[in-house]
Amino acid sequence: MSFAPYLVFDGTAREAMTAYAKIFGATDLQIMGFDQMPPEQTPPGAAGKVMHAQFSAGPGAPLLGSDSVSGMQNASGSPTVFHAANSVAQAGEIYAALAEGGTPFMPLAPTFWSPAFGMLRDRWGTTWMVTTAPGVT
Repeated sequence: MSFAPYLVFDGTAREAMTAYAKIFGATDLQIMGFDQMPPEQTPPGAAGKVMHAQFSAGPGAPLLGSDSVSGMQNASGSPTVFHAANSVAQAGEIYAALAEGGTPFMPLAPTFWSPAFGMLRDRWGTTWMVTTAPGVT
């Protein structure tokens, strides 16, 4: 299991994550814009915004981030917990348990970047992203 902080920005993810990578001496910054999504899956108001960014600064979990867009339902600047499950089945179990009494806002489903990805706010108010790595079954 792994857990990593996921920062959500109000349109400044590219600037912030680029600055953080420089500050922490990271050389592996990856930024994926919403413009890289299939057009039919692109949320309203996503033009020019960052869908996902990450970098590592030594051993340990990466720092992850994105811009908030319509439907994300979590406040800009508040952290989201990102969890990478070991299998699609495990992702489903974890997502279901966290969703109990909570508010799912992106059902766990295949995406173009992951065999299983979903977002929700649990009953305690924590926002979660549950995913699996590409190729995981």
